[in-house]
Amino acid sequence: MSGEKIRLGIIGANAKYGWSMRAHLPALLALPEYELSAVCTSSAETAAESAKAYGAKAAFHDFHEMVAHPDIDVVSVSVRVPLHHDMVMAALAAGKHVFCEWPLGANLEEAKAMDALARSKGVTNMVGLQARGAPAILHLKDLISQGYVGEVLACNMTMFLPGVLQRGVSMPWMADKEKGGNTLTIGTGHAIDALCFCLGEFREISANVATQVPKWDLAEPGKTVAVNAADNVLINGTLVGGAVVSAHVATIPWHGTGWRMEVYGRDGTLTASSQEMIQYGNIAIRGAHGSDKQMAGVPIPASLTHVPGDVPMGAPFNVGQIYRSLGHAIKDGEEAAPNFAMAVERHQLLDAMERSSNAGGKIVVL
Repeated sequence: MSGEKIRLGIIGANAKYGWSMRAHLPALLALPEYELSAVCTSSAETAAESAKAYGAKAAFHDFHEMVAHPDIDVVSVSVRVPLHHDMVMAALAAGKHVFCEWPLGANLEEAKAMDALARSKGVTNMVGLQARGAPAILHLKDLISQGYVGEVLACNMTMFLPGVLQRGVSMPWMADKEKGGNTLTIGTGHAIDALCFCLGEFREISANVATQVPKWDLAEPGKTVAVNAADNVLINGTLVGGAVVSAHVATIPWHGTGWRMEVYGRDGTLTASSQEMIQYGNIAIRGAHGSDKQMAGVPIPASLTHVPGDVPMGAPFNVGQIYRSLGHAIKDGEEAAPNFAMAVERHQLLDAMERSSNAGGKIVVL
């Protein structure tokens, strides 16, 4: 496909709300290697509105019709987690390259099925773990691998997200853990992937997966929904390299303080922090070597920004970074990263956390 536009169709392209509207579409429209060939929403009316708003060539309200369209090379799935499996499997069966938002599936078995079909079809695939597109995360990984802190001994990570008491009209499905979209799968999934990307995989893990707020208020006065999905995940474990790790990811009622990771090594210390939560934008890195008197800011190389300057900052930026990586992989006929195989590894780690919490003990991961 060298020199040609990659023709993309996106499922979940409502022009008025949603993650696609906030992140995917602004990024894709600014990336020169992509052409927005089609949009798909749940109704013909909203699909037509989105096609007009974004300049897409075609509009669909049946994803089966869209994935079968011959003028689409890659299908992007950015909808509620419970819908991922059927949409991704249909796109793979049609022989399309696929980008799917994280979590890949509502559970480990769905993720395994999607990965198996993608392998059998030989198509390029990517999962939306967008922290891997953040220049600061890329630089943090480089600093650690280049020995800035020396042998890594310990790491602490926290992420506190606000808003656990109430959910809007479209959100009650997240109260049910079987639907696959909650603090364990989304917040912890993104955060633990950033940690493992920088430091390596877990060898063993112990976790407490808890529901601290068992009822949400809904947008309609007096209406509530019972909750069995996790809102707090407390982790301790040991990485393959021997470092010990503690982490706490939580959705709390008020005033979330954001994301922070601290890495302590034999030769120095690094910290990274952001108020942008799961988006991992505006990350500040600070570091010090053993003999330094105090921590100092660490600049992030401009070379780690891979998107054009007209990709908006905020939610579209890191998404644009990994879409650009996907585009290179498709054009070069290579595997993308993070792909569905990596998504299965992350689902397996989350599954280990839940099993550890249920059993009240340590789980060997690798």
